Amino acid sequence: MAGIAARGGKVRYSILAMLFFVSIINYADRSILAIAAPLLSKDLQIDPLELGIVFSGFGWAYVIAQLPGGWALDRFGTKRVYLVGITLWSIFTAAQGTVLAFGASAAVSILFALRFLVGFAEGPSFPGNARLVAAWFPAAERGTASAIFNASQYFATVLFAPIMGWITFTFGWPYTFYFMGALGLVASLIWTVTIYSPRTHPRVTEAEIDFVAAGGALVDMDRGTVARPPAVPGEMAANLRVLLSNRTLWGLYIGQFAINTLTYFFITWFPVYLVQERGMNVLKAGLFASAPAICGFLGGVLGGIWSDWLLRRGHSLTVARKVPVVSGMLVSLTIVACNYVDVNSLVLLFMSIAFFGKGIGALGWAVVADVAPRKVAGLSGGLFNMFGNLSSILTPIVIGGLLKATGSFKLALVFVACNALLAAFSYLFIAGRIERIEEGEPSGSGAPAARAAAAA
Repeated sequence: MAGIAARGGKVRYSILAMLFFVSIINYADRSILAIAAPLLSKDLQIDPLELGIVFSGFGWAYVIAQLPGGWALDRFGTKRVYLVGITLWSIFTAAQGTVLAFGASAAVSILFALRFLVGFAEGPSFPGNARLVAAWFPAAERGTASAIFNASQYFATVLFAPIMGWITFTFGWPYTFYFMGALGLVASLIWTVTIYSPRTHPRVTEAEIDFVAAGGALVDMDRGTVARPPAVPGEMAANLRVLLSNRTLWGLYIGQFAINTLTYFFITWFPVYLVQERGMNVLKAGLFASAPAICGFLGGVLGGIWSDWLLRRGHSLTVARKVPVVSGMLVSLTIVACNYVDVNSLVLLFMSIAFFGKGIGALGWAVVADVAPRKVAGLSGGLFNMFGNLSSILTPIVIGGLLKATGSFKLALVFVACNALLAAFSYLFIAGRIERIEEGEPSGSGAPAARAAAAA
């Protein structure tokens, strides 16, 4: 970004780089099973619906973990909670490579359990990302920052799908889990020396803190998380009432659920689609999946830049956030065109366009950072992620059921497209004005100070 000197420094970009790196590993660990699935399902002798249920194991725990994970982030601080999460999900990822040692029948249950544990450990990760972006970035840079860490889901496929495909093809699917688990443990060590809150970072300048704080960054968010006073009885319930009675947040919840349906199709069933529906081997499918992922990554970064550009041009926060989301979701409808072509190059084209649009529209985390009440940013992000990731349960099972019933992915792609349309509708007609919600204001009609901060 231009004008770094005038903006007081660039330490916040090192924080963003670490979030991007860890989030790449996070999403790669979610998608390992998709790469391994064609061979793993044969070894474990499971049908598409059973495979869909195993895929959903991650989602059940991820959803359950959102509220306690968000509470823990607010209570104990992002750095420590996130570090525990990285360490645990890496251990559970590596352990998935051992399931065949228990026999085919027991292996399915153990694999589901380990996927469940990975999901629970990853629960605080994206609410933690949102907290760090809210703490380190002013509103005018927040869309781009959020888009960059959110685009990690695509870059994870670009970087790791070919690697995981090669490892699976060459050494066998268990070694893919071992590799990613070890990489995650390395990332946890780097995290400890990279991530700090703004006031405690050893290299940050007062000028940078002043700049981001003046722009609406919540620089004191994690101050005092080590020794906070005891929780007030009923405090969490009161906070939840505020978060659950706000129309704008409901628009975001529904929108994120629908957007994540596209995400979970891509990181669960897409490689299986390429192998079973399009006749590719595992290695070719891993390479083929990279092109839509690159387009999704580029779209994700462009969506954030476009949103922040609209904001700097004088448009309201509402317009700046909603226009890219709705536009991107409408572009994603091109995924249905794959049902009407036989040539794989055209499948590649339509999938790439669809995921480019999905990337542009994936601004939900930026909007949550814009509107979340200051004192419960972690809980707010956890609730948002909980609703959004209900699709991580529903999507694999629905697609598995459709595939088992019809033997084809055609209805599955229609299902995914319908969710893109639902996301556009939710942001257009359910979500209201995008502005900071103050505690005790369930209507979302923020106070003047909140409006000023949101528009900064």
